[in-house]
Amino acid sequence: MKIMPCPLNGPRNITEFACHGAVKAMPAPDASAEAWADYAFLEDNIAGPVVEWWFHIPTAYWFIAERDTLTDEIIRTWTVDAFRGEGRL
Repeated sequence: MKIMPCPLNGPRNITEFACHGAVKAMPAPDASAEAWADYAFLEDNIAGPVVEWWFHIPTAYWFIAERDTLTDEIIRTWTVDAFRGEGRL
């Protein structure tokens, strides 16, 4: 069984969570349609550590996790406020 260290609920079975993609900067509101399409539909598909949005389904709680895509290891998790506090969002 794989365990996700949720910042709100503590260690939980990974089946309680859904990954919603990489954390990335949003284009400016007046950016081109191409920039918005790239933001919405393209992923970098990095081999190695990535920072992603995760959702705990039973509690509807959003948080951020760093995961290694080569090993599928969860490296670290943050609350959204803590991640922002590090100046990363």
